[in-house]
Amino acid sequence: MADAVLPRWHGDNYQARVFWENALNLLDDTSCIVEVAFEADGPKAFDDVVVRYDPAVVRSGPERITADYHQVKWHVETGGRFGYEDLVDPDFIGAKTFSILQRLAEARKKAGRGACFSFLTTYRIRDDDPLGYLVSGIDRSLIVEKLFDGTKTDGSRMGKVRKLWREHLGLADNDALREVLTGFRIFEGYRSLEELKEQIVLRARTVGVITTMPTNSDFRLDELARALKKRGLNSFTRETFRQLCKDESMLAEVVAAGDPHLPVAVRSFLGPAADIVGASPDNTLVLTDSFQQRYLRDDLDWQRDIRPQVDRFLRAKVVQRPKLRLILDAHASVAFIAGSVLNLKSGVSVELVQKGFRGGSALWRADDESENGAPEFQIDEHVFGDGPEIAIVISVARSAEAAARAFCLASLPRVGRLIEFALGPSQRSVLGGGHAAALAESIANHLRALKGNDIDIVAHIFAAAPNALLFYLGQQHQAIAPCVVYEYDFDRRGNKSYQPSMMMD
Repeated sequence: MADAVLPRWHGDNYQARVFWENALNLLDDTSCIVEVAFEADGPKAFDDVVVRYDPAVVRSGPERITADYHQVKWHVETGGRFGYEDLVDPDFIGAKTFSILQRLAEARKKAGRGACFSFLTTYRIRDDDPLGYLVSGIDRSLIVEKLFDGTKTDGSRMGKVRKLWREHLGLADNDALREVLTGFRIFEGYRSLEELKEQIVLRARTVGVITTMPTNSDFRLDELARALKKRGLNSFTRETFRQLCKDESMLAEVVAAGDPHLPVAVRSFLGPAADIVGASPDNTLVLTDSFQQRYLRDDLDWQRDIRPQVDRFLRAKVVQRPKLRLILDAHASVAFIAGSVLNLKSGVSVELVQKGFRGGSALWRADDESENGAPEFQIDEHVFGDGPEIAIVISVARSAEAAARAFCLASLPRVGRLIEFALGPSQRSVLGGGHAAALAESIANHLRALKGNDIDIVAHIFAAAPNALLFYLGQQHQAIAPCVVYEYDFDRRGNKSYQPSMMMD
């Protein structure tokens, strides 16, 4: 079942990469490309990727090109072959009714002058098939002069091709067929998925876009294309594409002169972002391959698989530079791990890029003095019974007490007390890094007092709070350990409750 899904995923990724390959040119001021769309509102079967030019570009023919409509067909294997007869077979493009030539004829009517149509496939033209002699080695367009070579009968080699195509399209004569075929390009044996990725990464570097690292299992742009599709964002101009790259933290901004902080990113999910400074691929840990949506894969374990990766990555970055600017597009547990690595005794200076702060992003530091005059937690204690363990509930972005209480009663019989630290609820309740650090310290101090001499009491941490607060709480982990951090099913696609991620000792 899983193997059957892979070809569809790869096919979607292939189409997405053809889009990115063209869209990156929108950041090149010397490019004539002014708009790129995928799955556009264009001629059917030639709407996979649409590229528009201004000014119009020159190809091998006499007419300048204003738009290029792409049909993309990826196959699992590269051994497939096709010829001129396949262009009249709907099954060749996975259709039931209309062939690629019929789609071409319909698209030609709708697209207007200056449009060309490109068919990209990983299959190759069969040896000695007439079609192989009709594809230009200059720009892959059909050489119509060779098809209409002056032979008048349908019995010649090219005559058989003309006859089949003309009758299939129901055209009156060869002049009508010539009009349909002009500007039709066939890219056979087109680049593989990996070759497209390599081309995109290379092009991205030249226009200042962050894509991926060679050691990463995933390719961020594949997932981003799906996310854009879900949001109904499929067409981009120069301005809107540059804004997208900014919003998704894809632009490798130059660090201001004299700035000692190394931008470092950890991403366990991909979503809208507006980082003040992005991180290069070499300074980015991408964990998205370990998750399905926001949920850890069933075959992986937070303690065994995720925590060591974050630990090794951050320790390696500290060796490079003892001052870090940390970008966390990540789960709360990842933020807690990061804080435990870059703890108060590590000697590392850390700036946090906090997302969603007053409509954008801000740099938070523990010494920014935002705690001065800031509100403190309201602390409430709820007693369940005689169990020795303690539940810590941090309600900032929303109230988490009811869900945490229900989980404790159902799944944690050893929890006897629940302590809620409430502030808000609001995304703006925490005023800055200093405020977040002070709040984290207050939680650690309160928990330390509750434990007294019994330092082995386990604390269970349920948080609905900014990642910065979880990071600073992770810095205090030695004072509150042993503790278990929990992830909440925000999308309500899993158990609709909490799941433990790991034990911190």
